[in-house]
Amino acid sequence: MLELADHWVWDCWLFDDGDDFHIFFLRASKALLDPDRRHFRASVGHAKSKDLKTWTLLPDALVAADAPAWDEVATWTGSVVKNPDDNLYYMFYTGVTRPKGGIVQQIGFATSPDLISWTRNPNNPVTSADPQYYETQENGDPDTNWRDPWVFFDERDNKWHMLNTADIKNGGIKTRATVAHAISSNLKTWEVLPPLYGEAGFGQVEVIQVEKIDGKYVMVFCVAEHHLNEHKPGFKSGTYSVPADSPTGPFHFDRTDIIDADGIYAARIFQDRSGQWVLIGFEAGQSTAEFTGRICDPIPLKMTPDGTLKVK
Repeated sequence: MLELADHWVWDCWLFDDGDDFHIFFLRASKALLDPDRRHFRASVGHAKSKDLKTWTLLPDALVAADAPAWDEVATWTGSVVKNPDDNLYYMFYTGVTRPKGGIVQQIGFATSPDLISWTRNPNNPVTSADPQYYETQENGDPDTNWRDPWVFFDERDNKWHMLNTADIKNGGIKTRATVAHAISSNLKTWEVLPPLYGEAGFGQVEVIQVEKIDGKYVMVFCVAEHHLNEHKPGFKSGTYSVPADSPTGPFHFDRTDIIDADGIYAARIFQDRSGQWVLIGFEAGQSTAEFTGRICDPIPLKMTPDGTLKVK
């Protein structure tokens, strides 16, 4: 379990360097008193482990930039990949600003030779919501949801792909969440494409991840109770899985099912040293009062015949 005495920790992402598991996570001081205030004080912490259970704290990876900057308010959730062309690690992350009284999220990256010391790309941000396809302040929405980049290399086209949380243009407030998509040949410059799905049927589809397990692709995401569609009875705050035909879809949101790790939110799935797929996320419970500000021990998973994930 990852727990800090003086900070809350929540969303996380992982990288395996072959020796240690590295976990990057959002953190904010408990001196804020109210955990609901943590989001606009978030920085990116870092720890490592041999077993995904006992963690050694390392120097923080990123904090909010000095204003004026695209990430001057907070640094939010991301993912890490290694670029074989320059042998550097790339951390893609969400930067937050608050112009015009709203919230704007964009995506940039930082690089590192060792996973410890990170340098921001001077040309950040590298992707932003295109108002042609997605809801933005230009389209009249006070908030631009464009966050949680999941980056991977796809051998089908020999390009890097980014999937991220976004809202489809002109969608319903409780249905408009979609899977945004961008591509790159070098990790540095990106082309934002139309979404890979229409309206997913939720107000948010957060912390997207796609993996291949037992020969089947599956997408993992989370959604909070206040973003649930009232026409989806039985759904609750938590981490969900969706069958997929490939890393870029089609995604079968009509077969969405909750992963029954009750109260674990923004979970990531990962393989431990034995090859077992496990789930790691923060303990959110079903209400603000149940938020613990710590990340759980790994929970073993299994693939169902329907192509979704359940606790083993």
